[in-house]
Amino acid sequence: MKNMIKNFLRNITDVEIMARLIILLVMALIIVTALTGCRASNTVSYNLSRDADEFKVRRRLVFISLRTNDFIFEMEGLCSIKVDADNDLNIICKVGEDKYQKHFVHLTTEVTYTVEQTDMTEENKYDYKIYFKPQSIVPIEIETEVG
Repeated sequence: MKNMIKNFLRNITDVEIMARLIILLVMALIIVTALTGCRASNTVSYNLSRDADEFKVRRRLVFISLRTNDFIFEMEGLCSIKVDADNDLNIICKVGEDKYQKHFVHLTTEVTYTVEQTDMTEENKYDYKIYFKPQSIVPIEIETEVG
């Protein structure tokens, strides 16, 4: 077996060696790129979640009735969101320097929500809004006023 390997290695030309090395390098590069992409997305996801919990990320939450396909209400601001064991959303929004408001929203089988990250508004960084828009009443807009 040893002699067979030695003979095989002696018969390989320089072109074959280079081709095999290039193939190995390309495969290694693909593997490293794939692993780096996974780690980068995990790191970005963790950092964005941490920043949101530190009230550095502006978010918009929209609650939707699955029965009617209408949205029930919308919240927007520097908000941290956690789901507790009772399936309630615990939403804490920063409304001023060292000022916060906490809201609880219970999710049912007929209500879902989406959360999107939005850009910070330059007018007032603590701008905070809740829009209630149920179909049975006239829509109301509630805004906090910091100042």
